[in-house]
Amino acid sequence: MSESDAAKQAAVAWIREQMDRHGLTFDDLVEAGCFDEVAEVEATAHDVPEAPHVEDTVVRVLYRNAMGQTWDGTGEYPDWLQRAVNAGQSIDFYRVD
Repeated sequence: MSESDAAKQAAVAWIREQMDRHGLTFDDLVEAGCFDEVAEVEATAHDVPEAPHVEDTVVRVLYRNAMGQTWDGTGEYPDWLQRAVNAGQSIDFYRVD
């Protein structure tokens, strides 16, 4: 098993534990918007507030945390990812591909 597979299994186990702890079902998560189209892996740049002038450019999300914060892999690590790496977490843990 690769490190990435192990990280995914650990994430799934944590999510299940949190769902059990808080009495959440999959339907609760859907109703809360956890799987809305907004969370799609790809979005056009005109949907991204930081780049309203760019047309037809695809922004691909490569990393996402449990809170839905994302990073496309360009530039410096965002604060949420830098804190996780500083705490010893592998960046691969957050990879979404």
